[in-house]
Order: sequence, then C-alpha cells, then structure tokens
Amino acid sequence: MRNQAKNLQQNNPLLTSNNYYTNEMDMLYMSVSQFKNWIQCEAKTAAKLKGEYIEPTSNAMLVGSYTHAAFENDEEFHKFIEENNSSIFKKNGSKYTDFETADRMIETLKADPFAMFAMEGEKEQIFTANLWGSDWKIKVDSINHERKTFSDLKTTQDLHKRYWSEKYDGWVSFVESWDYVLQMAVYRRVLQENLGFTYTPYIVAVTKENPPNKAVIHFDESRFDFEYEYVKMKMERILQVKSGDAEPVRCGKCDYCRGTKRLTDTIEVGALIWE
Repeated sequence: MRNQAKNLQQNNPLLTSNNYYTNEMDMLYMSVSQFKNWIQCEAKTAAKLKGEYIEPTSNAMLVGSYTHAAFENDEEFHKFIEENNSSIFKKNGSKYTDFETADRMIETLKADPFAMFAMEGEKEQIFTANLWGSDWKIKVDSINHERKTFSDLKTTQDLHKRYWSEKYDGWVSFVESWDYVLQMAVYRRVLQENLGFTYTPYIVAVTKENPPNKAVIHFDESRFDFEYEYVKMKMERILQVKSGDAEPVRCGKCDYCRGTKRLTDTIEVGALIWE
C-alpha cells in the first residue's frame, strides 16, 4: 500500500499548499470537496474545472480560513490577516462582527486543554492515494503519528441543531448534513494507503454562539462502511462527466444554474415545490 501511494506521488505533479486548490490539481485529483460538488451540481463543477465559472469567495469561507489559520501557526495566521486586512478590519480599526465571533471561538478552544490535546500534531499535511478509480488528494488539519490520530476543526451554528437529509433519509446532525463523516472516512482510507495503519479521526467543533459551545467528536467505525459504499456508487458517473464522456446535468437551483438559466417553456404550479 505504501509503494502504491509513493508511486502515485512520483507520477503526478507534486502537490503543495500553494497549488493544492488550483484547477490544474483538481483535474488531476479528486478531493472530498470536489466529490461533494459533483453530487450537488455536475454542471457547476464542470464549469469550475474548465475555468468557465469562478465561484465568489463568501464571507463564511473567509472566516473559516481565518479560524483554521489561527491553529496552524502564528506565522500563517499573521500572513492571513495581512493578506485579508480590508475584509477583517473596518476603517476605524475594529474587526467586523464575524471575525470578532471567530476570535471568541479561537479563544474558547485555546483555553480548553482537551480540545488543544485533540488538535496536537503536524499541521496541514498533504497525502494522495488511488481509490475508487481516481487519484485522491487530502490535506489533514492535524495528524498525530505517535497516537495514530488525526483531527479536523469545524465551525457550526449549533452543536445540536437537526437537519433533514435525503442521503440518510432522516434527521441528522451537522456532522452528517455537511458530509463530514464522508470526509473522515476518505481521509482515513487515504492515510491507510500511505502509512499502513488505521488512524482514528476526530472532529473538534466550535459554535458561533456567544459564548461558543464546543465538543470533540468521535465516530463509530460502522459509519464509515456506508460512506465507502456511497462513494463507490457515485464515482463511476462522476468520472464519466469529469473526463468528458458524459454531459453534466444541471441541478437548476445553485448560483451557477440560476445565473446561466434560459427559459424554454412554462412549468405547472406543482413543479415549484416538487422539482
């Protein structure tokens, strides 16, 4: 397994933190975020990969990156602040509300020894492996080789909020709703291919409430089997569309589909809520 992963890294261009999120690397590799994008809307994802559509950076994404950078190292955090100064600070020098909230979240975790223990390890480590007919890339928030664990920092509105999921056909937590179980399952498998051991995943979650709530979340291993079957089931279609062997389907609801929509016919009233 280790040789397979090693050969993969030798045959494909070296991934770095600088090129990890580029279209060039996304064409060569599958990732969890790209996989989820394909499930949500094939047309939008295909357009992004071709460079025909650039998704606007949302404030939520910026705040998330800010929070992650705070736990990477001081140098990266200060660099992030410098590069995004105008988005973080008002003209009077105070921070925008979302970043003040992020600061509370950061302080909450840094003041909790158990949360910091769960995030101990090497930061932002990149691994690749060939799985389900594709080369995959992952970037791990924190990995601890001594304990054989890895963790991922997640922010959310409320630890206990319920969401309806078509995938699971029932009410689920934010962890399932945002496919974090799938993410941990894929990361776990990629690490197995590279390191020859099964690493245990954890999510360190902190909420945007005032004061923030927090938790370190573990997974029953039985959850991963479902996710592996789900990825396996979806990959054949995804790879056909990604390679150009099949036409991408429009979801009809995302920002890309709304922005490129062309009317050709009428719809009946019932279609407004059932399609």
